[in-house]
Amino acid sequence: MNKRTVVAAFMMAASLGLSAQKSMTAPAGGKAISDELIGIFFEDISSAADGGLYAELVQNGSFEYSPAERDGWGPGTAWRSLRPGHSLGYMETRMDNSIHPNNPTYMRLHIERAKEYYDYKGWKGFGIQNDGFDGFSVKAGAKYDFSAFLRNVSGDAKQIRVVLVEPQQGWGRDPKLLAEATFEAGDKSWKKYEAVLTPSEDSQKAVLQILALTTGDIDIDVISLMPEDTYKGHGLRKDLAQALADLQPKFMRFPGGCVVHGGGDGFWDTYRWKTTIGPKEQRRPLKNTWGYHQSMGLGYFEYFQFCEDLGMQPLPILPCGVSCQGTNGGWGMRDQAQDVVPMSEMDEWVNEALDLIEWANGDPATSKWAKMRADAGHPKPFNLKYLGLGNEERISPEFIERFKYIYNKVTKAHPEIVIVGTAGPGSHPGNKDLENGWKLADELGMPIIDEHYYEPNNYFLNKRQYDSYPRDRKTKVYLGEYAAKDKKLIDALAEGLYLLHVERNGDIVCMTSYAPLFARKNATNWNPDLIYFDNDRPFLTCSYYVQQMFGQSAGQYYYGDCVRFEGDAPGVQQPLADTHYGQSVVLNVKTRQLFVKLCNASDAPKKATVNLSRFKSMKKTAQKTILTGQPNDENNFDQQPIAPKTETIKAQKKMDVELPPYSFTMYTFSL
Repeated sequence: MNKRTVVAAFMMAASLGLSAQKSMTAPAGGKAISDELIGIFFEDISSAADGGLYAELVQNGSFEYSPAERDGWGPGTAWRSLRPGHSLGYMETRMDNSIHPNNPTYMRLHIERAKEYYDYKGWKGFGIQNDGFDGFSVKAGAKYDFSAFLRNVSGDAKQIRVVLVEPQQGWGRDPKLLAEATFEAGDKSWKKYEAVLTPSEDSQKAVLQILALTTGDIDIDVISLMPEDTYKGHGLRKDLAQALADLQPKFMRFPGGCVVHGGGDGFWDTYRWKTTIGPKEQRRPLKNTWGYHQSMGLGYFEYFQFCEDLGMQPLPILPCGVSCQGTNGGWGMRDQAQDVVPMSEMDEWVNEALDLIEWANGDPATSKWAKMRADAGHPKPFNLKYLGLGNEERISPEFIERFKYIYNKVTKAHPEIVIVGTAGPGSHPGNKDLENGWKLADELGMPIIDEHYYEPNNYFLNKRQYDSYPRDRKTKVYLGEYAAKDKKLIDALAEGLYLLHVERNGDIVCMTSYAPLFARKNATNWNPDLIYFDNDRPFLTCSYYVQQMFGQSAGQYYYGDCVRFEGDAPGVQQPLADTHYGQSVVLNVKTRQLFVKLCNASDAPKKATVNLSRFKSMKKTAQKTILTGQPNDENNFDQQPIAPKTETIKAQKKMDVELPPYSFTMYTFSL
């Protein structure tokens, strides 16, 4: 091996976050498990995308809001007209000769008088103001990129003034100026104009104003204000993206959830990935399943790019010609609410999947879809491995017919792609959809099936169903959506205890992802969620920290006989479910790390003996991380009392430990 190859190998290991040290051989007694157990599931629910992870500050920048999305909404939602200095004018919604058919609505500004009515120095011009998502939170000295498409319709070239201001209380008071830029717009056809705004001071309640200082008519559309400081420069809000990176997830499922197969309005409202790529002004916005607007500024390119940035496997979920039966009250009419496309039209949905694989993995020289990826700035393939078909649809005869059709077509064309199917809604033993889903999975030899369930913490404290799952099935389990139905510490510990059971069954459960992931303050569709946020900061729930500890402790081998709890009978490797305590020992042979996880979800201390003698080489120090508190403690925007505490301790192969009540403890050893 030459020097260049050695350096390349080292750099590859560094880029994957791995030690340059060689991987080790696992000692005897371990069971091979999935090292992709912890991932994330992103769905645009509770304003997780626009106004959330997508860093765009302008709301309704393309004037495409509609009363079809929410009563009272329209093109002018989040906008208002401005007449400083007694200027005159009005704005008019138009759809003729738009920038692109996918983005048909724009605003025409008619400016009749742009100067001050009285002869004094003050604000002037006619224009519009955007209030963002509960205002704009901006930082002094930070740079914000403004852009808009303008078309001068009549009159001289328009002098345009763009400002970030903080409104002042009181009649006749000019707003506080934070940043400004001016430019001239004279083109008679659509042209993109850009400027950089740099606020002079911090503000949590800024607004954006665009003022025309010249009389005449001008059209405006696709208005944007984006912070330059985004996560790795890829347009995602830095603090929210970092919170996800800190989970160390191994994959990301997207874009849903129920978002995948549309709301209850018909198949026109189904999420189609092809309309979410390309230039932002050419993407087709969509009514959200959860009753609001998706601008698609966060589209498939951004999802795949984010997966690459975090070293996650992308797991896109595509519709398969069957609608969600649960939207708009459909759960009460299960048989009637599930719509299906005619079988004669199913090839369209097959091509949706085949073209996505080409877009993600194809060669730009031979594939038009791969060329679109390259034209967007990513000539190398994204190396798509997983593809989900369907999302918790009722496993009806109509669904089975359509799923088989698309499954067989995709697997024949791309046998290298690992297909993830669905077990239907409510994946509980005895559920008819679960039974039918597994029957279909066994018939097809499906690689992975996706189970979902949301339950009170008592379920996760006591259920251990994967212990009894058949070990000879070809199909693995992806627990794609789950959560205890609250966000207190006891709920997080219940989830942690359940994940210890999942880890013990990591030979048949290959992936898990908590859901939902994000919720915006005052715009929450679903509770609980893993991360809550406002314009300035996120707050991390107790469940977040449990997920983080499991994400940090991924490995390839599970050892069930290294821990014994006081009072257990000889030979018992795992306590009964109703004891509310549990353990897991996982080895990562790639990073040469050993993780010991101990959960005590009871109200009394619990003693345990840990024996790691089989692991011959061990560094002198280890890390101990503990999450503990009172069972009803929870984090919120005002206070966050629950967070893990980490200390460096002397590493010991044999140790007696006492677990506090309501605690989760993790030891990390380097080998």
